[in-house]
Amino acid sequence: MSFKKYIKAVGTGPKGNRELEENEIIDAIDNILLRTATDSQIGAFLIAWRTKFETNSELKAMVKALKKYMKFQKVEDSLELGYSFDGRASNPFLFPLYEEILKEFYSKNSDIRRLNLVISGDRVQPAKNGLTTKEVYSQIQKGEFIHFFDRSEYLKELSDLTDLRQELGLRTAFNTVEKLLSPGESEYAVTTAFHKPYVQKYLDIFGEYYKDIIVVKASEGSPEVMKNGKFWKMIDGEIVEQNFKLEDYEISYDRSFENITLEESLNIVNNADDELIKLAKFNIALYLVFASRVKTIDEAWERLN
Repeated sequence: MSFKKYIKAVGTGPKGNRELEENEIIDAIDNILLRTATDSQIGAFLIAWRTKFETNSELKAMVKALKKYMKFQKVEDSLELGYSFDGRASNPFLFPLYEEILKEFYSKNSDIRRLNLVISGDRVQPAKNGLTTKEVYSQIQKGEFIHFFDRSEYLKELSDLTDLRQELGLRTAFNTVEKLLSPGESEYAVTTAFHKPYVQKYLDIFGEYYKDIIVVKASEGSPEVMKNGKFWKMIDGEIVEQNFKLEDYEISYDRSFENITLEESLNIVNNADDELIKLAKFNIALYLVFASRVKTIDEAWERLN
């Protein structure tokens, strides 16, 4: 089918636009990843589709299409951390601290089922030109609990679109779906949303691929908590919300940076003070709850300390 038909379907205007069927989305994504559509056509489609607003059904079909091209390597006993691929600018990544925290935790809590963490990354994507998980992971000591997947290896066709996406300079449907594609075939997943309507969206789009998904209100499209917040999960068909406050765990963190660099981020975690370590531990406490290793944050926090 001519790719122009898909552009017309999403870019004609409010009266002429229509929702694409699953087979049409899959065919459109095939054309994009295989580059049988021109760069101009790809750009026109992605921008028009975002302007029309992608439906959940369309995004679910997009995930199905992308998975056809992926290379999977199962990580047993794992929780996928769904970081945004546009990076972060206001705070360092905390995940370089997780390895030692988990190692110490399991040396004292052998009764708890192991928890591995899966992180994916690539070159930075639009629209925020932030620091990426890939940049940071390449500079830290490797261990046994953190498993990193480079998209240039597990989904090269999408990675190869980076230059075109950077030229467009806008968020597209790829931004929505790329952070939870499960290259490690994880049992559990956590991602982030700032607005509640996106909670239902993420649960709907990705729910079939995990035993459980948690959506946390956190900073900069990252499942790393830096301040008071909340998380949502589906229980018996209902979305249940739970709040948390850092002060309840004697954590006081209020730092913020402007366009943090790789060097700054690494220096901060390599010389982490007590407050930053406590903050990283609190995130691990959340992950232990999210992956059903413990029942409550309080139990996780007590075991971690």
